[in-house]
Amino acid sequence: MTAPRVLIQHQDFDVSAELAALRAGDARVGAVCSFVGTVRDRNEGASVSAMELEHYPGMTEKCIEAIIDRAVARFGIFGARVIHRIGPLQPLDQIVLVAVTSAHRGMSFQACEFIMDYLKSEAPFWKKEQIPEGARWVDARVSDEQALARWAQIPAH
Repeated sequence: MTAPRVLIQHQDFDVSAELAALRAGDARVGAVCSFVGTVRDRNEGASVSAMELEHYPGMTEKCIEAIIDRAVARFGIFGARVIHRIGPLQPLDQIVLVAVTSAHRGMSFQACEFIMDYLKSEAPFWKKEQIPEGARWVDARVSDEQALARWAQIPAH
């Protein structure tokens, strides 16, 4: 049985185990690239003591599946896995894993970054941070939109 490409979960994940499972039994794989996002203790100049992530069940998974499909079509990757945590998180906690496999490193690096850029801008997640002044919702960043826009300028392979 093939592991799901997208998991939204409360519990933490084991990066090493996820990477091993992603490439297991696929002799075509010459490159595995991954990105792990973690909770920082500061954001926009404020100290962050905790974060809570919410999502739109069903829609979130469908959106991420579509992002992965675009990465497969664009970069010819063999496999992909996105795990995104929800619920309460603390600084240093892992939030997200994006992992891809391909024949060569260039495609893996680009596909991993592509998936993460689209994930940050398109997937329906909401972040609420606890700062000294109280709770605040985190807005999308201009830099995330700029990262997404540059993919329109980079030709597909």
